[in-house]
Amino acid sequence: MDLIAPLLAKLNGSSVPADLGESVKARLTQLSSLTESPTFLPELDRMNRYVDWITSLPWNKKTDDILDLTHAKEAFEKNHYGLNELKERMYEYMSVLKLKGQSGGNIARAPILCFVGLVGTGKTTFAKSIAEALGRKFARIPFGGMGDPLDLRGRSKVHAEAEPGKIIKALRTADCRNPVILLDEIDRVTDEGRASIMGVLVELLDPEQNHAFVDHYIDYPIDLSEALFVATANNTTNIATAVMDRLEPLSMPSYNDEEKITIGKKYMLPKSLKEVGISEDVITIDDEVWGDIVRPLGFDGGIRTLGRNIDGMVRKVARMIVEGKGDKFQINRGNVKDYLPQW
Repeated sequence: MDLIAPLLAKLNGSSVPADLGESVKARLTQLSSLTESPTFLPELDRMNRYVDWITSLPWNKKTDDILDLTHAKEAFEKNHYGLNELKERMYEYMSVLKLKGQSGGNIARAPILCFVGLVGTGKTTFAKSIAEALGRKFARIPFGGMGDPLDLRGRSKVHAEAEPGKIIKALRTADCRNPVILLDEIDRVTDEGRASIMGVLVELLDPEQNHAFVDHYIDYPIDLSEALFVATANNTTNIATAVMDRLEPLSMPSYNDEEKITIGKKYMLPKSLKEVGISEDVITIDDEVWGDIVRPLGFDGGIRTLGRNIDGMVRKVARMIVEGKGDKFQINRGNVKDYLPQW
């Protein structure tokens, strides 16, 4: 049985660059002469994994940008309350992309945005909204606790457990060469790996270098210049100066109680009800109760506590409906503690 033929057929039917394809075919030809060797099957398995990776990468696949400010405004207003300065910055950013595209300019050299703010202020979700507004695919790379630059750059095929880095995995997940890639919490890498990881980030974020990014596993230059990188951080203290030089930091403001109440009413409660299959007229929450929902344990700069409270209240109502305890529920000052999660 010819075990090499399926790999050659997969290569021939892919969009792998010609020189890379020829190199791999030469290695497969060499491998075909070693079928009686005890190393044949392990090497065949390694080559099978490698061919699977390179043929699944979006070498030429792109999505078309939606550079329509009306569409962008709908996407941002649907997902975010307030944050007007950030929204205005994104409309400016998209306008530049559109004008550069119309003039034939290089639209990939726009500044790389870095959202800086407290936990729960909407940094990650705002990055997702950017992808939605542009009509691009989205991929997230978490940096929290990362301690090895090889997590980003991959491990060479000579190692038994070799695999691509998170950059290549993000491209494969997005299945296009121009996704929005979120570099999440780049300030939270370990102290031991900080310098080397920041070095990879410099290459990744520099348009003079990222058009030929080399992952150790793929071992072939990959053009990342059309990907839109967005970074987040809780603060910039632990981010290398060379990396900050390539970023445009934008502050994510904390929400005051009034803003949180609006977010809870207009965004979070309808979303939570929809997720559990309850219509919006089932739960009525008195205005005077929202202060307790927003701030049960003191000040919180973000909205995660608010989200957990609303989700907990909705789950409790869902259970009461299933147990036949009613079909309409009004939450007021007298019974709000019965619905709020107990801390």
